[in-house]
Amino acid sequence: MVASGRDGAPLVVLAAGGTGGHLFPAEALAVALARRGVAIDLATDERATRYGAAFPARETHIIPSATLRGNTPVALARTLWALGHGTLRAYALLGKIKPAAVVGFGGYPTIPPVAAASLRRVPTIIHDSNAVLGRANKLLAPRVTAIATTFPGVVDYDQKLAAKATRTGNPVRPAVVAAAQVPFATTAGGTLNLLVFGGSQGARVMADVVPPAIEHVPPELRTRLSIVQQAREEDISRVRMTYARLGVSAEIAPFFADLPARMAQSHLVISRSGASTVAELAAVGRPAILVPLPHALDQDQLANATVLERAGGAVCLRQDAFTPNRLAAEVARLAGDPDGLAAMAKAAKSAGTIDAAEQLAALVVKIAGLKV
Repeated sequence: MVASGRDGAPLVVLAAGGTGGHLFPAEALAVALARRGVAIDLATDERATRYGAAFPARETHIIPSATLRGNTPVALARTLWALGHGTLRAYALLGKIKPAAVVGFGGYPTIPPVAAASLRRVPTIIHDSNAVLGRANKLLAPRVTAIATTFPGVVDYDQKLAAKATRTGNPVRPAVVAAAQVPFATTAGGTLNLLVFGGSQGARVMADVVPPAIEHVPPELRTRLSIVQQAREEDISRVRMTYARLGVSAEIAPFFADLPARMAQSHLVISRSGASTVAELAAVGRPAILVPLPHALDQDQLANATVLERAGGAVCLRQDAFTPNRLAAEVARLAGDPDGLAAMAKAAKSAGTIDAAEQLAALVVKIAGLKV
């Protein structure tokens, strides 16, 4: 028997770790399912308390979990204990609320709810945002009912997994869908809007490299630049002072709540290449210089950046090549070719899936056997 929400709606549980990269696509799916009359519960970890109040869920359930940190027997034992404890908690929860399906969005916090659903024979779907399957999803993939991917060919290495895979794209937030309606503006002879951000693991390198790079671009280009840059609190002063010394118009802040709108107003983006960033760049259609996080376990950011580069929408610079001189040369080259920038914007957009949330919602409805 499947439980219903307070108004009799069927219930789907979304399992996502407490970071934006996992919660943003889950939020987009929640909105799409709600439009179909489906009630949503969120199963997550304690980090999500930063986002949970805004997440469109009937209830939020904090499920114990852990990420594997280190290869020692003690670290492995602690992780397995936490995941086992979380799976027991999730098993009891699912027995109580009886969802029609459980959808996981990757990361170790996804394991307990999805594993518990599999044990209870509740239909399960995992979604992977990256161009390579993450470790948690790789562990769950053989056990779930269906797999949704952002990019083609992610699970082609395994015939059984490929048989239950559907490419839906990566769901983007409503603010991104709105930003995608803004056309790319020409830069010929006018202001060039540069947007720089790096996320929690990438803002420092942007503060170290981008301002000195701008100092190296030709003076006639520097006078045309308008920069919006994310920087950590401890870096804001030095970044701001460099731009002021150079006479460059710049807005510096640790966080931009309206980042999709800022992206829509930009002519060139310099950023990391996390899954949500790449999905949003592709949805909005903006040229980018992407600098993959170098120490990611599965090199997922490199894979993501490579996809957008191959489509013609981005330049991928590994971090060891991300120097002030090299970046200055790339910015000058791209700024000097307005038609090329416009072509990159078009190519980036061709790689996006603006209706990914709707496609994933349709897959969930199908796998859950819902009549909505």
